Amino acid sequence: MEGAPEIKIRKSMTAKVIVAVVALFLLFSVANPIVVIPAGHVGVQDFFGKVLPNTLKPGPGLVIPFTRVVTMSVRTQEFMEVADTPSKEGLIINLDVSLLYRIDPNKAVEIYKTVGGNYREIVVQPQLRSAIREVTASYEAKALYSAERERVANEIKGLYAKMTQERGVITDQVLLRKIGLPNTLTLAIQEKLKREQESEQMKFVLQKEQQEAERKRIEAQGISDFQRIVSQGINPQILEWKGIEATEKLANSQNTKVVVIGNPKNGLPLILGGEK
Repeated sequence: MEGAPEIKIRKSMTAKVIVAVVALFLLFSVANPIVVIPAGHVGVQDFFGKVLPNTLKPGPGLVIPFTRVVTMSVRTQEFMEVADTPSKEGLIINLDVSLLYRIDPNKAVEIYKTVGGNYREIVVQPQLRSAIREVTASYEAKALYSAERERVANEIKGLYAKMTQERGVITDQVLLRKIGLPNTLTLAIQEKLKREQESEQMKFVLQKEQQEAERKRIEAQGISDFQRIVSQGINPQILEWKGIEATEKLANSQNTKVVVIGNPKNGLPLILGGEK
């Protein structure tokens, strides 16, 4: 009978331990103080409507019990927009645009507080449409079919970045995927570009022909100058001397048979009867 109180105490302690374990289990299940943030995300802590200033980095972490953690992606995302926008001459152009963007991790809390989780629909899309319209309105339609196309995309990117950087959106790139115009206008632009290319080609050909004509003129002038200089330096005495030198060489040749002195025309010898 002496051990009965001790047994009761042990049972009471066991019951308390069980209750404590169950309470802790319920606390962890309901309060959820341990969270895991996926890679490429940050966690925003919302404690009954009060947003804590510090974000949670990827990996496991501890939070105040009953805190709701909202994960926000900081990876590069693509937003595709199809917009009907006017050109400088008032034509309506159909553009397919891709925007590559990401949110600034340091401004995730501010985005959540001022915009919320649907910042894509509130900030990203409307500002992109506005930037597209403002930039294309200063360009003619043909610019989108020429080398200026990349310039247009870069201007849209620059303007969009200015419009959204204060809202925590980082702009990586803007791409013009597809451009739609009425068929008649498209053919007219293509024909005009073709004519411009042909005109540039003709300018190149004419320039090449002019260069060739200049080369021939310089070559002819050089030949003329050479002939003039040579003719001025030649006289009968030099020709006769050169003839004597040639006659001497021929006379010493093994093939020479007869040398007749006294040609009546120029006084140079005649070489007759050579054989091998």
